[in-house]
Amino acid sequence: MVGLGRNKVSLPSQLSAAAFKLDRKFSICLSSNGAVFFGDVSFPGIDPKSLIYTRLIRNPVSSAGASFEGASSAEYFIGVKSILISGNVVPLNKSLLSINKEGFGGTKISTVIPYTVLETSIYKAFIKTFIKSYSNIPRVKPMAPFGACFNSSFIGSTHVGAAAAEIHLYMPGTNRVWKIFGAHSMVRVGKHAMCLAFADGGVNPTTSIVIGAYQLEDNLLQFDLAKSRLGFSLSLLARQTTCSKLTANVFNLN
Repeated sequence: MVGLGRNKVSLPSQLSAAAFKLDRKFSICLSSNGAVFFGDVSFPGIDPKSLIYTRLIRNPVSSAGASFEGASSAEYFIGVKSILISGNVVPLNKSLLSINKEGFGGTKISTVIPYTVLETSIYKAFIKTFIKSYSNIPRVKPMAPFGACFNSSFIGSTHVGAAAAEIHLYMPGTNRVWKIFGAHSMVRVGKHAMCLAFADGGVNPTTSIVIGAYQLEDNLLQFDLAKSRLGFSLSLLARQTTCSKLTANVFNLN
């Protein structure tokens, strides 16, 4: 997230300086015309207490092209500890979910990467578990960059998108689960094809899981830098709204 990183020269840090006196907090809500909000903003119909909060983790090593030696990463990492698909655990090497002393591993959030990417061994296990949970839907030839595609004629529709197996990302703590529904797990690639909207991130990538923009759409994300935590709403479609409607309502109040 260019300009929104966890460093002193980022826009959130500059706006929280004495001259502006805004809270060290910003929110993003991605859609066709989403927006970024700085400071403590009230969103109509969204109680801050209804957000799910998880700790923002510091990567001790910067992955930026230009950075000071010994500087920690300005990117936003969260602590995913396991992945379940329709209640089935994705078997994976848990060590890949932690950030090692060289800065490799872990899970970060990116608005630059279009679709969530997973380290190769995680991706293969993820695809296999999803296909098993979705075995009643005929498969079609995969279309790059996706590894699992299905005949959309056999896929139903719900108020949260395609009727797909739910993907749950579990984080430390009670009830801290990022649920990904069909609207953000499946993407249409043709008249009769939908693919699982996750891609192979390769062997030994710097970061094991990168949650991409497609999975962030219509999900209100609040980055509280003062408390070092991330709050997320889950899909706003489940609340019968979208980021476009939410941002329009905020601007109408001001």
